[in-house]
Amino acid sequence: MDQNTIDNAIYEKYITPTKLKSKKFIGIEIEMPVVNLKKEPVEEKVIFKLSKAFCERFGFNVIGRDSIGNANSMQDDKTGDNLSFDCCYSNLELSLGKGDNLHQIKERFDKYYTFINDFLSDYNYTLTGMGINPYYDINHNKPIENERYRMLYHHLHSYPKYEGNGFAFHHFPSFGTFTSASQVQIDIFHEDLIPVINTFGRLEPFKSLLFSNSLLPEEADLLCARNMLWERSMQGYNPHNIGMFEYELKDCDDLVEYIKSTSIYCTMRDGKYINFTPVPINEYLKLDSVQGEYFDGTGYKDIEFEPCLEDIDHLRTFKFVDLTYRGTIEFRSMCTQPIADSMSIAAFHIGLLERVSELQGLLNSDNVIYAHGYSASELQRMFARKELPDFVDKEKLTKTLLRILELSESGLKQRNMNEEIFLEPLYERARTLSNPAKNMLEGIENGASLEYYIKEYSLLKR
Repeated sequence: MDQNTIDNAIYEKYITPTKLKSKKFIGIEIEMPVVNLKKEPVEEKVIFKLSKAFCERFGFNVIGRDSIGNANSMQDDKTGDNLSFDCCYSNLELSLGKGDNLHQIKERFDKYYTFINDFLSDYNYTLTGMGINPYYDINHNKPIENERYRMLYHHLHSYPKYEGNGFAFHHFPSFGTFTSASQVQIDIFHEDLIPVINTFGRLEPFKSLLFSNSLLPEEADLLCARNMLWERSMQGYNPHNIGMFEYELKDCDDLVEYIKSTSIYCTMRDGKYINFTPVPINEYLKLDSVQGEYFDGTGYKDIEFEPCLEDIDHLRTFKFVDLTYRGTIEFRSMCTQPIADSMSIAAFHIGLLERVSELQGLLNSDNVIYAHGYSASELQRMFARKELPDFVDKEKLTKTLLRILELSESGLKQRNMNEEIFLEPLYERARTLSNPAKNMLEGIENGASLEYYIKEYSLLKR
């Protein structure tokens, strides 16, 4: 396949949609662990009853079922709101259809969340606001029985084939079944695309300080173990597929070149997913054939197939700041927050998108964290840990965080929707240089129980 054809296909999929935007809509996805407070595995039959009751209560239509027939995705045709299960039935996701007012979005979220948790309480279950299921080592962590999640589970468990080449894999290949993220998608105008990707990439270390909320006992020093689980898995086998851009993009052509360097690891033929060794999409589309494997209903079979341009639809990246085919920027590095703070992530980003040039100036002139020879990626990992690096002046760091929040607040006030109230919990985090994971870790070290935080982080209001 010739280079121009590949370049044009990538440009049309990712860049062209940004030229068609006339208004900035917001989409919010919140994944939440389902926790059995009896300290036993979550029973799928309880979840199936919940799905049925939810559809009956809110008039959602089932739009996805697993291979056994159980509903795993249901949607409101009017709002686009969706309840689904991410990877497994103990990780529930509420996706709020696009809107332009956070209060309206939150009102719908609160309504759904209240019904779900009231239903679950009859079984001594709860949803909670954490980035890793606190009982991940108790649950079965089985993938949903469908083509997509069977493929993903198989892909993540294939890592032993790639060990020994210097890549430091962790040994939690089922992590997709017990990690929860809170993601926000916002329409991006074409002229803002490159400045936003570059500027928000430099913001990531500060976001680690504010939003870390995923503890893994085996990695006791990490406050955001969720990101590590992605980076040191098959999803991060090609580092361009995850994390941050390691250099500033000059223009959209530069972005297309970067996308071409990201790897594809699956596609579909005849309704079946095929897994194969990750290979950069630019190289993949020039191959005559690819060796892969697919599940035939009883086991995995080898298959040889010819790549085609349509396979670009199966290119899956998980960048912290990711451009989607919908013409949106997806911010996806944040852990699920305590439920009372569920809108803080969206508010933070929406406000700052109104102040990109000011934010860019603040970060480019920063000498608090960016004057010590470390890249944004290195700083992001440092600030996702329990202890701050020795070179950090904590008083100056707090001032910088507060300035960032003030910029976001001014952007939200410009929208004149009173959305700035959702930033309130972040000011306290900035002043104390803390976050939900650090608060929980310190509380447990001082005698509080994990169960206390499961319930505390499940509260809709404090």
